[in-house]
Amino acid sequence: MTAAVARRGTDGDHRLLDDYAVFSQACTGDRGLRDRLRATRAFLDTHPDLDVWMTRPVTTRLTDLRRDRAWLFIVWAVFTGRVRIDMDLLAAKHLFGLRQTVAGLWPEDLVAAHGVAFQLGWSPKWARDVIDETLCTVMAHSGHRLRELTDADIETFLVALAACPFASKATAKSWHRRTFGVRQVLYELAVVADPPRRVLPKASLAERLGAVCAPEIRRVMLAYVECRSAVLARSSVEGLIDALIPFGEFLAGHHPETRSLHDLERAHIEEFLVWNRSRAWRGRLARDKQVSPSVVHASVLALRNMFDDITLWGWAERPERRLIFATDVPRLPRPLPRGLAPAVDQALMEAVGRLDDDFARVGITLLRRAGLRLGELLDLELNCVVDYGSTGTWLRVPLGKLNTERSVPLDADTVALLDAWTARRGRQRPHPNPRSGAPCDYLFAERGQRISAWRIRGGLDTAVATAGLTGPGDNPLRVTPHQLRHTYATELANAGMSLQGLMALLGHVTPEMTLRYAVLASPTLRSAYDEAIGKVRTRIPVVAAGRPAVPTKVEWLASEYLKTRVATGYCSRHLVAEACPYANVCETCDNFVPGPEFVPALRSQLADILQLRADADQRGWTGEAARHARVANALENHIARLENTGAAGRSP
Repeated sequence: MTAAVARRGTDGDHRLLDDYAVFSQACTGDRGLRDRLRATRAFLDTHPDLDVWMTRPVTTRLTDLRRDRAWLFIVWAVFTGRVRIDMDLLAAKHLFGLRQTVAGLWPEDLVAAHGVAFQLGWSPKWARDVIDETLCTVMAHSGHRLRELTDADIETFLVALAACPFASKATAKSWHRRTFGVRQVLYELAVVADPPRRVLPKASLAERLGAVCAPEIRRVMLAYVECRSAVLARSSVEGLIDALIPFGEFLAGHHPETRSLHDLERAHIEEFLVWNRSRAWRGRLARDKQVSPSVVHASVLALRNMFDDITLWGWAERPERRLIFATDVPRLPRPLPRGLAPAVDQALMEAVGRLDDDFARVGITLLRRAGLRLGELLDLELNCVVDYGSTGTWLRVPLGKLNTERSVPLDADTVALLDAWTARRGRQRPHPNPRSGAPCDYLFAERGQRISAWRIRGGLDTAVATAGLTGPGDNPLRVTPHQLRHTYATELANAGMSLQGLMALLGHVTPEMTLRYAVLASPTLRSAYDEAIGKVRTRIPVVAAGRPAVPTKVEWLASEYLKTRVATGYCSRHLVAEACPYANVCETCDNFVPGPEFVPALRSQLADILQLRADADQRGWTGEAARHARVANALENHIARLENTGAAGRSP
């Protein structure tokens, strides 16, 4: 013990001053120790009871600290559990000394926290803001060490911060952002069980249905939704509530006297059907625009199902008779999938390959090459790539929108891209699966968080701008992540893939979902069309605009036609009608026997055929050149046979 410690102030602060002296001696030199103890002694002479001092007004306490310079002693007393500090003093005082005190008491806590910051790739400044300032402040406010902190400690800190008059709006916002980083540190160190989430807590079912004014109708709707929630996914329950609320709002605005489902008449439903079709968007998507047909359909269908269900269940609150019929549910439009045109697809993916954001580049490429939904992409786990030996490498797609799993084959380039991402991603603590709660090591996680979908959408916008793709009015082309799935499926349908195979790759649960792609570019349908249109065009010639139906021979030989020469003339079939499947079928047939009188015509035909073969060679039409060569060979054989026969007949 130094001489400065021996010169203590009063018997009442003997033990407190001794303990602080031992701590300070390890943190500073002898001169600094004397300064600290002198300030502490002066403060304790005036305020021997720290709990009583903490009840004084904040401005008075700040004056005391400025006068006695005992802030480091107060911080030490707080962290060692000798007194509790309030949020007002923490927010009003410049918080130097917190990190130094924690480092002196529990250096291993700061080392572990900064290790997490390094693992997550945080910048040095962000690590200081989160750990050295915010984490130490939360520890001071809660009175707990790092590994003793809980989610409740952080929530209590944020509640106190919101109620503190000494914290400005900007300060509160900054600290809210930093506490998210504190939660990340605690989660990665396994101090808390749940990863941090940025989403706001969802309202309860009763709060959501508060928009329905009639208490009795609201009570029935709430009971119905609670019953259905036992078998529906959370998103489906949210959709059911959104679909039922408009009917309650309609009754409140148009028939406030209607208080029970017993009071409903068919006229109410008919009026609702008209109103529902032209109403504007509501809720967080509220805007002055008519709702889409799918929203109209969902509202009517949900209301009809509710009436049918509560009638079948025998609820006393059911309507007295059937009010909504199957014909009242509007039919949904069934647009075809809108994949990208080949040229747009190529330009877009070339621009995607040059994106600076690694996640956007890898994610968009995988969406395009595997036909995934956006949610399925984000739910991929670290072990999703499986090598099945002789059958190649496959991507295991987890349970998604339709609650089904599937496997999709991957090419070597995509596998290499995923391997590079996995190596860059590094090790991170698994997150709980939202379906089962089991820990899942998600493939697309970064800096301790699951990556959000907005980076995929932002990457697409950047790629569209880079590629210079424009839509109507020269505005940037709007490309959605789901269009990449449509493009993938359309490409496979074009290539003649079977409906069963396409259905398995896309994860469809009904053939009707896949049939939409089948009608886009069915090879069977195209063959049937070509065969039929070929027969039709023999009677109705296809003529290019501005050209005669039957061109002259000179024009015909120089044209872009897929030309066919017959003995008695030539075919005027245009290029748009494709090649004729019956071209020169007689001349090359083994049963074709021309007479001697046709030798001049055959010679003329042979001359044209040789010219056509040379023309096809020059144009690079390999198939046409080969066909003309076969016809020329047949004609030469016919002419040689006829000339030999004639010579034999003239010989004596």
